[in-house]
Amino acid sequence: MKAVLRLFLLLLITCMMSCRHTADTAHVCDARSCYEQALTAFDDDSVTNGERLLHEAITKANAENDTHTLYLAQLRLAESLAWGNSQAALDMAKSALKTYERHPDSERNHIIILDYIGTYASQLAFNTDGSFNEALAYVRRAHTLAVGVQDTLGTELLCQTLTSLANIHWAMEDYPTALRYAREAEACTPDDLLLGTQQVLARCLVSCDSLDAAEAVYRKMQPGDDLQAAYIVQSNLAKLALRRNDTEAAEITIDEAFQHAEDLYYKALQQKDDYYQAALLQERENERLRYTSALHRRMLWGGLSAFVLIACAAGVMIKQRLRNTALRRQQQEQLHAQQLAAQAEQLRQRDATIDFLQSFILERSAVIQKLGKSAERHIVLTPHEWQEVERTLNAIDSDRVAHLRSRYPALKDEDVQLCILTRLRLSNRAIGNLYGISISAVQHRKLKLKKEVFAENDPETTLEQVLENL
Repeated sequence: MKAVLRLFLLLLITCMMSCRHTADTAHVCDARSCYEQALTAFDDDSVTNGERLLHEAITKANAENDTHTLYLAQLRLAESLAWGNSQAALDMAKSALKTYERHPDSERNHIIILDYIGTYASQLAFNTDGSFNEALAYVRRAHTLAVGVQDTLGTELLCQTLTSLANIHWAMEDYPTALRYAREAEACTPDDLLLGTQQVLARCLVSCDSLDAAEAVYRKMQPGDDLQAAYIVQSNLAKLALRRNDTEAAEITIDEAFQHAEDLYYKALQQKDDYYQAALLQERENERLRYTSALHRRMLWGGLSAFVLIACAAGVMIKQRLRNTALRRQQQEQLHAQQLAAQAEQLRQRDATIDFLQSFILERSAVIQKLGKSAERHIVLTPHEWQEVERTLNAIDSDRVAHLRSRYPALKDEDVQLCILTRLRLSNRAIGNLYGISISAVQHRKLKLKKEVFAENDPETTLEQVLENL
């Protein structure tokens, strides 16, 4: 009896240690993986999930002593927080700088961190009518470093720091100094930063009453497909024309209209931030509930394991027949599991066959191929081509579009077309090229369609998932 009791205690301790090891090693994910998953979440417009993953990456990077991933995650989190809380963004960016300075590894990243801190400090000073001295100090440090590395890293960082200095001095109403920095930035700006640098230069020229020079800069700007930049250029050219004709009342009216538009814009941003903050709190509460539930399950499984061990020990002492029965039951369960695995494999092969047939049909549709090549250029589809796309998608997707029109008769044609493009897995850039709008405008249309038509308010659920579940 004592030998059986000792055996039972040994088995119980082994089981508990095994359960603990399993719990400790489940869902292993290092800091770098969490950081990359966060970037993917931000690309998918999942801000709440992205910030949660960044916090997790920061915690794990501290534990792993991975300083490179730590300061990258802190800087990206500061960028996300800057939309609604300049002070929190500034504090997080300063933490990134401290992390970097403990173990510096890239002079480029050092300059970027300093420039970000200066930008967030200037935003905070502008919003609170505070001093810009801290912002100038950080950006000047970044500028000094950029001057020293321009021969090896190029002039991109030098241009960014000069532009930041121009913006800060403009906010301080030191327009001549801002203009000087803006001219220096334009002189060394690369092609991909030219449009933004020209906007800063033109704004400084207007503030210095150099209207002719400002107009020349605006007319040199080539916004291309950037509708927002084109709007800025045209509106400022109109304001310059009004100022030359001394139509002050008209200019005041336009300024007021722009001010109202900006107020509405920032109010919308604040509402968006409040919404995401509430969603983040809810997600944290859900995480706590999931942890509590998992803890209860582990306790239950521990109790069940102990009960099974006791039953097994009693079975060894009482009847050998119970062991044989348990063995037969185990064999039956294994056979059942094998049958389920075989059925799952059959379903997987069937789904793979269906996917192959769908891809085969899509690749041979001329209009679908035309859409697939629209990622970098603007195309136009005729009504007949739209009908062909809809017929093709209905043929391979179980008449999903037809059911969509039947279930939501109030849908406009443009909404149905957006659903078709989304179902075809076209990128936001490709859809924007098709409609001649920006990527952010495409995201706004998808969000509006998801909420107003399909009544889906979960920020983590995408339009693609809504269409898949119809």
